[in-house]
Amino acid sequence: MRPGFTGRPVDAYEDPGVPDSRGAGRYLWWLLSRQKGRAVLGSLYASLWMGTFALTPWTLSHAIDDGLGPRDAGALLGWTSALLAFGLLGALLGLGRHRTMSQLRMDANLRTVKVVSEHAARLGAGLSRRTAAGEVVTIGVGDVQTISESLTLVGPGVGAVVASVLVAVLLLDVSPLLALVLLTGMPVIAMLTRPLMKRLQARESDYRDGQKLLTARIGDLAGGLRVLGGLGGKDLVARAFRRDSALVREQGYRVGAVAGWIQSLGTGLPVLFLALITWLAARMAASGHITVGELVAVYGYVAALVSPMAYLVEAWYLLNRALVAAGRVVGLLRLEPETGPAPGEAAAGPDGPADLCDPVSGVVVAPGRLTALVSGRSGEAEEVLDRLGCFAPADVTWGGVRLDAVGRAEVRRRILLADHESALFAGTLRDVLRGAGDASGDRLRRAVRAAAAEDVVRGLPGGLDAVLDAGGRNLSGGQRQRVRLARALAADPEVLLLAEPTSALDAHTEDLVARRLREARAGRTTVVTCTSPLLLERADAVCFLAGGAVAASGTHRELMRSVPAYRALVARNADASDRAPGDSPVGTAGGTTPAAAPDGPAGGASGGPAGGASGGPAGGASGGPAGGASGGPAGDSPEGAVV
Repeated sequence: MRPGFTGRPVDAYEDPGVPDSRGAGRYLWWLLSRQKGRAVLGSLYASLWMGTFALTPWTLSHAIDDGLGPRDAGALLGWTSALLAFGLLGALLGLGRHRTMSQLRMDANLRTVKVVSEHAARLGAGLSRRTAAGEVVTIGVGDVQTISESLTLVGPGVGAVVASVLVAVLLLDVSPLLALVLLTGMPVIAMLTRPLMKRLQARESDYRDGQKLLTARIGDLAGGLRVLGGLGGKDLVARAFRRDSALVREQGYRVGAVAGWIQSLGTGLPVLFLALITWLAARMAASGHITVGELVAVYGYVAALVSPMAYLVEAWYLLNRALVAAGRVVGLLRLEPETGPAPGEAAAGPDGPADLCDPVSGVVVAPGRLTALVSGRSGEAEEVLDRLGCFAPADVTWGGVRLDAVGRAEVRRRILLADHESALFAGTLRDVLRGAGDASGDRLRRAVRAAAAEDVVRGLPGGLDAVLDAGGRNLSGGQRQRVRLARALAADPEVLLLAEPTSALDAHTEDLVARRLREARAGRTTVVTCTSPLLLERADAVCFLAGGAVAASGTHRELMRSVPAYRALVARNADASDRAPGDSPVGTAGGTTPAAAPDGPAGGASGGPAGGASGGPAGGASGGPAGGASGGPAGDSPEGAVV
């Protein structure tokens, strides 16, 4: 069928327009309004197509009453020809309806994907802090499909209404009672299925929440699979995942149970209603109120309405599912990017290093010092970093100036928030470390050394020119963390905010990073969140958070002496680190422990690039990066004794 009969082709590169995010229903209407031509054309095709359903029994009744009854061959031939014409016309109209509605579905699918993708790009780094990764993935693979499929029934839905009205009009010629019964059928069916539709929306929403969480967990597991294998935690995590998956499956069964009832009623109720009309017509024919031809016509009308009524119930069902899906899309679109003050209204930041103060928590970051934030509640210290980095609304001041009043470009240039799970894009290691900056080779080497990542560079074929997979999948968890730290250090911002920069490292590597980090950031403002005594020992100031506010501050040793809760938290973390070492270039005796195996960047038995009996990159009898007979780091040389 030519494009002229089905509207213009779908343009995958067309500007999607500005979506209406005021509500789920408004978003669905916006999708339709962006392709009014297709919606109208599809509705016209569907109305005429379903109209042929009703005209077929009407033609058949005339063929019986006007042709067969009086034995008029001419009339019989004429009505038979009309019957054939309606059949052929219905086939062509059905083809046009299907193709037009398929284009409408594809357009809605692509348009939603584009508006979601573009909005996610506008949110930028703030996206991961404001919604779960699983939510975005589930929208992309599930909700988009649900929304587009629901719009496919716009044409048949309109056509079903038109066909029902047409049949009612035709039935008026036979019996007003039959027409009245038909017209009251659709409202009664809608009223009977409405409670189930409300229950479907609630259960569909719960099921979507479960899908979101499970999808996010799959991503987390995929990213840390090698580490889990090394720690021997695969079975434990697999059991937890199976439990969560079973819960989501049960939620899916509950959705399916309600959907099954709706679809059963959607099929059964119209049949019962139409059976009532047929029974009434048969009684009328038996009593002589209508002719045999009219009885055949009524039966044909009833048969013709089975499909339109099924379409109406299905459209009602898909619309309720689409409202849940569109609500998720709208929820994402309502997240506004942090644009900062308008051009010309932005305040200038401080001329030089200045205090960074968060009045919500009471944290005051002194310029030129290494400050550590310690909290026993997950995410509490990171929330402070989000505010200090201007990624969350707050009354933070910087040198007495409100941080949110400073131009975003200046804030992003001078203050860098480095998340320990930030993205690593595919490309050479050199390009990954440079990021959006233009760091020189010397600065990159200093950053690599400060992050204790020399072994990562040496272990990759090509060194800094080696190609990393997307997400750093060809690195271990600890190696990825050190690459992220090196990238942040290479940017050399005035204020560096580090979220758990050593959480995946073993104690030896963590101690090396702590010493080198302090040296690399000397005289620069640095804030870290951690509970590691190795990092805390080297911090100039430590803020202990409780309930979202500073409960105590001072040096690590002062807090260890005077704050029991702080002492217990740090001691517990130290014990956990001793029991489960992570990624280290510092081997023990070949790097064959379960913890060292996945993350050891080199090492004999662990399959590292340097071979030998050592778990370290330098070979020899040592597990350390610098060689020698010691298992320790053996100094701060970036090359090690063997280079």
